[in-house]
Amino acid sequence: MQRGTPGSVTSLQGPALRARTSARRLHALGAILVSAVLAPALGAAQTPDTAGTGEPWRIVAMPQSSQVLARDGSLIGEIGRQWRTVVPLRELPRYLPQAFVAVEDQRFYQHDGVDLVGVAGALKDALGGNPRGASTITQQLVGNMHPDIIDRTDRSIGRKLREQSAAREMEKRYSKEQILEAYLNFIHFGSRYYGVESAARHYFAKSATTLTLAESAVLAALPKGPALYDPVRHKDRARARRNLVLSLMASQGFITRDQAQAAQREPLAVAPNAGFAEPSPYFVDVVRVQAERAGVNVTEGGYRIETTLDPVIQRAANEALREGAAELEARDGYRHPTFATRAPRATNYLQGAVVALDPFTGDVRALVGGRDYAASPYNRAVNAMRQPGSAFKPVVYAAAVNDSVPPNAIIPDTALAIRLSSRSTYRPSNADGEFLGPLTMREALTRSRNPVAVQLALQLSMDSVVSMARTLGIASPIAPYPSSAIGASTVQPLDLVAAFATFANEGGRVEPRFIVRITDRLDKVVWHSPPSIAHQVLDPKVAFIVRDMLRDAVDRGTAQAIRSYVPASIPVAGKTGTTNDNADVWFIGMTPDLVAGVWLGFDTPKTITSGAAGGSLAAPIWGRMVQRAGVGRAGPAWTPPEGLVIAELDRDTGVVADESTPAARRYTEYFLPGTEPPVLRMDAWRILRLGPIMH
Repeated sequence: MQRGTPGSVTSLQGPALRARTSARRLHALGAILVSAVLAPALGAAQTPDTAGTGEPWRIVAMPQSSQVLARDGSLIGEIGRQWRTVVPLRELPRYLPQAFVAVEDQRFYQHDGVDLVGVAGALKDALGGNPRGASTITQQLVGNMHPDIIDRTDRSIGRKLREQSAAREMEKRYSKEQILEAYLNFIHFGSRYYGVESAARHYFAKSATTLTLAESAVLAALPKGPALYDPVRHKDRARARRNLVLSLMASQGFITRDQAQAAQREPLAVAPNAGFAEPSPYFVDVVRVQAERAGVNVTEGGYRIETTLDPVIQRAANEALREGAAELEARDGYRHPTFATRAPRATNYLQGAVVALDPFTGDVRALVGGRDYAASPYNRAVNAMRQPGSAFKPVVYAAAVNDSVPPNAIIPDTALAIRLSSRSTYRPSNADGEFLGPLTMREALTRSRNPVAVQLALQLSMDSVVSMARTLGIASPIAPYPSSAIGASTVQPLDLVAAFATFANEGGRVEPRFIVRITDRLDKVVWHSPPSIAHQVLDPKVAFIVRDMLRDAVDRGTAQAIRSYVPASIPVAGKTGTTNDNADVWFIGMTPDLVAGVWLGFDTPKTITSGAAGGSLAAPIWGRMVQRAGVGRAGPAWTPPEGLVIAELDRDTGVVADESTPAARRYTEYFLPGTEPPVLRMDAWRILRLGPIMH
């Protein structure tokens, strides 16, 4: 059917469309005429007060958001329903408010709240078939500041009259500067940005007080349509409207033609990450909760919150988790929904969490609670309870060393049949399905042999293991069953990372810290949290021995993938973890200046993939993060504390090395005094030949 022929959709709808268009024009004309003629009289006869509808002319206090700052002072988040920071008009560059006047209300300084010249222009346009509004800056402020009284979506004449009446009343009670300042601080600029300071911060990563002329024109372009002229999503539209604003400023005498043309030639460049140093929404959520628990209303108070986060480490954590999880999803045979192919708002893809903290102060340097905060703000780093698998074994080994079991003690990696009180039989096995026979305790931890950890726990008693978990700071319940020795009881990721910090800190336990201090608008400190004071909960010698065994797990054991990212010159100690059904994989590790953990899994536990393991999935993410963060280079070296007995042993047998021991099997072992091999205590001549053994 040809366009416009009888019977076509176009021809049938034509009269109806023309009728509706005419009706809209007449309605607009009526509104403009009544507004221009009747509003002054009605405003004098009936103010909003006498009508009992409140005071829409009043400039009210504006809610301000709280800024969350990293340890270097950079912005990492805001807290509040509306992200706003009020800035005085006098602190803004002159051309910033001028840009808004030029495009929104060129007769702002001449009218009484209602621009009759503008109304006449709107009337003319309406007669020409192009109806538009003629609201002044004052009218916009009235409507935006008091939406419960004056609904700007209401197109009726009554709403228009109320708005104009309130605008005239506002002009009587406030100066033009007060009105313009309120307008610039109140209006919406897209997303959660309200006011020019917030808009400048998130679009250009700077204060509104330092905006350029071109940047000011971009912001002035937004009130007409924040979504339409968003400079991030619609750069071409934003640039075109920016240039229009600059032309209007020149034609109205605010700037010269040369200035306008120079600004129009500038590229439109917006800040990455919405002006944040590094996206850290999960970390910011923890900060908000802790501040509110401390009694500080950061949602509307306009506070500055100084935190412990390091943007460099946070960026490394974000990137490592994102890339590592995506690489896993791209592997042949991966059968779950992926992040790239997920349905909108779905969270059934592989999730992850990363926590990094300073082992000496407890300061949390990075925290990632999931792969997509917008889709799932659930914070897995602090709220999830997951089985740690073998990442729990260092707790068992710490209890053993603390109980005077030497690291060269021989324990068989063998099949076990443990009768439980439920009359069932527990049979721990290894991931490779094999048993390696007699092993030193050090070698068993390096190779992550499950039966050895279970035997140690039963030898010590599960109560001793549970007690050591509490000592290290693990608050979640640890069931007193043999399977808990290999990570069957659930733990919180943050707790587990903090527990490993005790090994890094020579037995000193620290509490994780997120907030350093909170100041109000007057820069007065309203709350502060000093660095965590390490409480000595473990003998430094015990902590050193456990950490040294964990170094072998990285250099020779299940976490060797770390060395693909972190050079051998940087000491690394840590432990992998994998649950029996491959539903959770972990790596918790430390360098001399950082302890961090990585977890991968699904919110509803299920097998990640066949053969999934902490060493092949979580450890590379950890290594990539540490590599990019550049940590471990400036920290203190790991040196044995005084009082340890040091000897050279045969790695295969655990006995003191002699002249016949091959160099490849020789290694340095550390003992608590009194737990060293008897030959070292008895053979004085051997001691003289080997040199001092007490450090």
